[in-house]
Amino acid sequence: MKDYLVKALAFNGEIRAYAVAATETIAEAQRRHNSANSSTAALGRTMVGSLLLGAMLKGDDRLTVKIKGDGPGGTIMVDSNGQGEVKGYIDNPNLSLPQNEQGKIDVRGVVGTEGSLSVIKDLGMKEPFIGQVPLVSGEIAEDFTYYLANSEQVPSAVGLSVLVNRDHSVKAAGGFMIQVMPGAEEETIEEIEKRLAKMTAISTLIEQGETSEEILERLLGKENLQILDELPVQFKCDCSKERFSAGLLALGKAELTAMIEEDHGAETSCHFCGNKYYFNEEDLQKLIQEIENTK
Repeated sequence: MKDYLVKALAFNGEIRAYAVAATETIAEAQRRHNSANSSTAALGRTMVGSLLLGAMLKGDDRLTVKIKGDGPGGTIMVDSNGQGEVKGYIDNPNLSLPQNEQGKIDVRGVVGTEGSLSVIKDLGMKEPFIGQVPLVSGEIAEDFTYYLANSEQVPSAVGLSVLVNRDHSVKAAGGFMIQVMPGAEEETIEEIEKRLAKMTAISTLIEQGETSEEILERLLGKENLQILDELPVQFKCDCSKERFSAGLLALGKAELTAMIEEDHGAETSCHFCGNKYYFNEEDLQKLIQEIENTK
């Protein structure tokens, strides 16, 4: 099944809803980072949550989600945009922890319970919007829910799920976000709460072949749902040799000269996708020339 995100309204506009099937997108991240199951689940949930937040962006707007906890996973960093493109990495991709009490991947054990979730939105203005909240569980979905309620003042329910095979490859990944609009009736909220309480894990539904539309129908009722838009989603990194050139330029002439004399070149690697870019002595000499020409 292709990866895509659905945007919808429900209960005559009282509810805004999003659902995403992202199995191949998260599988691509796992392959690029060669990550173990626990790290994959933590990174994957963050990427799915970022896709859902990104669905609210317009045009070329972008956002970055940063989860920094006290667990062994370190920092999780994810970039997404309004076009359904996402990339991300986790500091420690090699974690394979024992299962938690529920017999599931211990994402809290990866993330930790002390720390913060930050969202930085580049909306094309002079200054980015930055919202930050403390971690409330380390399970990630609850942390996104807390962020939306406290930083964006939108009562929300967020579900994020990643299933991983024994060989660490991704079996299924997806998520949903339900948001209560101002003026929503109390009966509407109670109805959704009842449906959420009975909801099967979203990754299980995706594994069984349910579409994003069908998942929203489960949550909100087919008769209450109005599908607005469908958006393909994918892992996509916009790194390039030119971008890394700019980073090397910032190091300055002395550092570049040392690279030539000691290593006869430089190899750079993208945190987000693992692509490597090699700069030989001639490349580095050209960068030094650029620095001298700007003096």
